[in-house]
Amino acid sequence: MTSDTPTEHRPLRADAERNRVRLLTAAREVFAAHGLAVSLDDVARHAGVGVGTLYRRFPNKDALVDAVFDHALDELFAAVADIAADPDPWRAITRLVEELVRRQSADRGLYEICTKVGLGRMERITAQYVPIVDTLVARARAEGTLRPDVAPSDIAVLVIMVTATAEATRAADPDHWRRYLTLLLDGLRAPGTTPLPVAALTHEELEVAIRDARF
Repeated sequence: MTSDTPTEHRPLRADAERNRVRLLTAAREVFAAHGLAVSLDDVARHAGVGVGTLYRRFPNKDALVDAVFDHALDELFAAVADIAADPDPWRAITRLVEELVRRQSADRGLYEICTKVGLGRMERITAQYVPIVDTLVARARAEGTLRPDVAPSDIAVLVIMVTATAEATRAADPDHWRRYLTLLLDGLRAPGTTPLPVAALTHEELEVAIRDARF
């Protein structure tokens, strides 16, 4: 009997893992289409499982959102790391901004997760994002393709601006944000023609601004 027990439990663990993956996939799809306001019933229905199955895997909506957030960030920062390896600093910055905006404009849930961040999420974003952007900005300024008064925090603010524009113009044209992205990128390119009137935010000030923002 003892030797049979592990074998008897393996299918249950496999089923549980399949249900978890199915629920995460369904949550990503439902959140992407409708945002985080959807109910757990909506997610369970889309996954084709009972809501009780969902609650066994994720005790509340925050736990589900956190799991989706972790998976989405893994994908996002894999893309960012690939962009950071681009040998052309200016091209890397333009690719970075476009990639961040493109992903959030196509995924309402990711947009809301990234703009309504809690402290733990902000710490993870900061730890992975800031060193990459600091390096890219320093490289582009040294090369002379990025205006010298641009700071790394400016890149984050511009991403937020264009992403908010994408959210506002989604119904009219899902790709309309590309117009404003082009205008903003031209404003970053050296040489700048108008001195910037105020200093850039520090990383700490940027974190506070994002936490306090009302999108």
